[in-house]
Amino acid sequence: MHLASLTIVHDRFPTREAYPFDLPLFQQTTTVPMDAPVTFFVGENGSGKSTLLTAVARRAGIHIWENRERSGGHHNPHAECLCDCLDLRWTAGGKPGSFFSAENFRHFAELVDAWAASDPGLFTYFGGGSLTEKSHGQCNMAFFGSRYGVEGLYLLDEPESALSPRRQLELRELFSQAASRGHAQFIVATHSPILLSLPGARILSFDSTCVQPIAFEDTDHLRLYREFFASLAR
Repeated sequence: MHLASLTIVHDRFPTREAYPFDLPLFQQTTTVPMDAPVTFFVGENGSGKSTLLTAVARRAGIHIWENRERSGGHHNPHAECLCDCLDLRWTAGGKPGSFFSAENFRHFAELVDAWAASDPGLFTYFGGGSLTEKSHGQCNMAFFGSRYGVEGLYLLDEPESALSPRRQLELRELFSQAASRGHAQFIVATHSPILLSLPGARILSFDSTCVQPIAFEDTDHLRLYREFFASLAR
């Protein structure tokens, strides 16, 4: 365990009228314990789970790869300020790590290819070959398998988006093995019941007015999948 808890300091909010500070979830949540090697953030789209995950990464000093050239449209000046309103409590000082976003990872893979043009040995850190020559899911799994063997704090935003159910099971096992060795801690925003079923993981729901722990059996994700498959059997 590296990160013990995070606290949202409401007195630092620059406003309560704009996203994400207008969400009741952030206004009413204070301290969120991180008392498991793997913590899952679950909730509907727009509930704030990815926003908090990104803020934790920024507050922890973990770089977020972003393709700024492709960004555009309306810019919310408050969107990146949540990190300034967080306090992180570490068990033994801050730890390095990485932030994975399915939305931006392809751009990172292209950068690795460009860097490897002058340093081919770089590929040894990413499964032994070009990430862009693999399928999207294979590319992601090659990165996960190489990166998460290193001690650190790892934050992932919807890592299942490019993965087949079989690959999701492989990622679930990777989380389990890395957590059992004690060198890695994971915070994952996900919609995947397969990942959420990981034994011993802490699941935090963002579907209420404050962040709350929830059992896997009580998640909407599992309920909806059960109802769907039951309907097919009728």
